[in-house]
Amino acid sequence: MSDPNDLEAFLTRAWQILGRGVSDRRSAARHPTFATVSPEGYPEARTVVLRAAHRPTAMLEVHTDTASAKIAALRANPKTELHIWDSRAKIQLRLAATVSILTGAETADRWASVPDASRVSYGTSPDPGSVIDHVYAYDKPPCPERFAVLRCTLDAIDLVHLDTRHRRARYTRVKNWSGDWLAP
Repeated sequence: MSDPNDLEAFLTRAWQILGRGVSDRRSAARHPTFATVSPEGYPEARTVVLRAAHRPTAMLEVHTDTASAKIAALRANPKTELHIWDSRAKIQLRLAATVSILTGAETADRWASVPDASRVSYGTSPDPGSVIDHVYAYDKPPCPERFAVLRCTLDAIDLVHLDTRHRRARYTRVKNWSGDWLAP
C-alpha cells in the first residue's frame, strides 16, 4: 500500500483519473462539470466532454460551439473551474483554470478528428439557448466555423479522497505543483 502522506503520489492519482477521462468513455472524468460566471454574475455549470489532459503543461481541453453562452462568459472572464466526482475512487477533483479560446485555423486538426456524428454539436441554428417555437424548431448543421477548442491551463488542483480518514490537498502552478495538505 502506498504512503497516504505522499503528496506527489496523490497528485499523480489525479492525473491518472484525468487521463482515463480522455481515453475511456465510461470514466467518471469523461464528463466534468464546467463552471463559468454569466454576464449577469450568476454561476453557470454545464457538462462537457474532456478531450485532452496533458500533465507537463497542466492543460485540459474541451470543445464547444462558439455561439454557446460559455464563450461569452469566458470572453468576459476567462476563468473556469471544472469539477469531477469519481465515485469508484471516492475522489473529487476541483480544477481552477484560465481558458484560451481557439478557433479557425488553430482548430483545423482537431475538427478533422471529430466524428461526423459529433460535428452536429457545432452549428446549431438558431444559436444554443435561443427561444424556439416548439421542441424541435432547430437545425444542427455541422459548421467548422463554429467549432472552438477551450484550452484550460490549470492554475490549481484541489483534490479530496473520501475514505475512513479523508485526505485533501491543494496544488498550485505558482508553487510549481508542490502541494499542501488541507483539512478536509
